[in-house]
Order: sequence, then structure tokens, then C-alpha cells
Amino acid sequence: MSIAHAGTAARHRTRRGAFGAAAALALGAAVAAAISQDGGWWLLVAFAIAPDIALLLGIGTGLERGQLHPRAVRLYNGAHSYWGPALLAVASLVLPAGFLIGALAWAFHVSLDRSVGYGMRTRDGFQRS
Repeated sequence: MSIAHAGTAARHRTRRGAFGAAAALALGAAVAAAISQDGGWWLLVAFAIAPDIALLLGIGTGLERGQLHPRAVRLYNGAHSYWGPALLAVASLVLPAGFLIGALAWAFHVSLDRSVGYGMRTRDGFQRS
């Protein structure tokens, strides 16, 4: 293994670890919020799963292994960005309090995906390097 490759691998491990820590924090905060609000579990589950609906829309024939259909890339990238959870968290200031649980669960999903190596997609539907 070259020195440059070893350095890149170490950076990837560090980033994945940081995303894993962020996932644990977001999940812990979402669970704590659901407990303190005596409910909101459906929001936690829904927002933790919902970003992957884009994967269902990206299924198609003639795709290479790991490729998402290009029609679903914008939705996938939008749902797997931190902008959505951040905007929902801000909106939860005027929406019912439970939507903060949704924002935290969504941030958990994004962080968890990044911690295991999934990130944004290229226009053609492949994972970005």
C-alpha cells in the first residue's frame, strides 16, 4: 500500500467514525425527544426510513450493480443531504414539536449512511468517490 493510499484510507476511516458518532448522537437525541414528548415514535421511524424511498424509485432494468436510475438521483441526493433535516429542524420551531423528532431521525439516517460508506450519487447514479 502506498503512503498516499494509506493516508486516504485513514481519512476515510476518520470521516466514517465521525459520521458514526453523529448518527449515534442524532438517534439518541431523537429517542430522548420522543420519550420526553410521550410519543412521536411514528415520526422517528418514518423519517429514519423515508429517505430510502428514492432507492425504490431508482430501481430499473439495464443498470450496473450499485447504480441508481438517473431519474431518482436528484431525489436521492436531496433526501441524503443535511439540508433537509436542518430545514425541518428550523421549521419545527413553528410546526408541532414532534417534527424535531423527524429532523433528528432524518439526520440519523444521513449520518448512518455516510458512516457505512454511502454518500451522494453522480448524475449517472453511481456513488461519488
